[in-house]
Amino acid sequence: DLTNSASQDNLVIGVIGQGYVGKNYADDLCDRGYEVVRYSLEEQYVGNKEKIAECDVVFIGVPTPTTPDGFDDSIVRDAVSLVGVGKIAVIKSTVVPGTTLSIAEQYPDRTVFFSPEFLSEATARKDVSEPFVSIVGMSRPEIQQKEAELVLSIVPKAPFAKVFTSTEAEIFKYAHNVSGYVQIVFFNILHDLAASYGASWDNIGAAAKADPYISSR
Repeated sequence: DLTNSASQDNLVIGVIGQGYVGKNYADDLCDRGYEVVRYSLEEQYVGNKEKIAECDVVFIGVPTPTTPDGFDDSIVRDAVSLVGVGKIAVIKSTVVPGTTLSIAEQYPDRTVFFSPEFLSEATARKDVSEPFVSIVGMSRPEIQQKEAELVLSIVPKAPFAKVFTSTEAEIFKYAHNVSGYVQIVFFNILHDLAASYGASWDNIGAAAKADPYISSR
């Protein structure tokens, strides 16, 4: 059985992609009583492709690779094409700012949102069910407020939950990712500095963990 037979608010939710993002979001939705249709290229889900068009809201968690030619959002665009006319597509994949607006222009007969995910692979299930923020970014804020509030009510509750524009949501996702990247680079440099002076990184690292002004990440 590829769908959860339970329903909530009579909504049918689609999830495209069953990597650690899509799978964990689909599992969480099922746990909370939604009827969920999963589609991916894996054998057990590939037959659900046509069913996606019947779903009221479709979450999309597919690869957006960086290639030698630059950022590639073609898989996301293909996924949005499967969403039914008049239905809601919610992009979870990381995209460069402005991508959601561009996709919305390509598919004007669908409502296209961007809702960033903040999952760590090792703790993805917990990260889905206990998010620190839930954001829904609108591509056309002048007419999409009602649908955005609906999506915000579907995603797990968070201490900070708000509707943004899609570009604002895309930039915040980069703020989150780049913050972690900068910290990793900085502490690698600091580790090398300590080594060059023959200093103990164990001591420095322990003090850093105790410092409330240094991020625990």
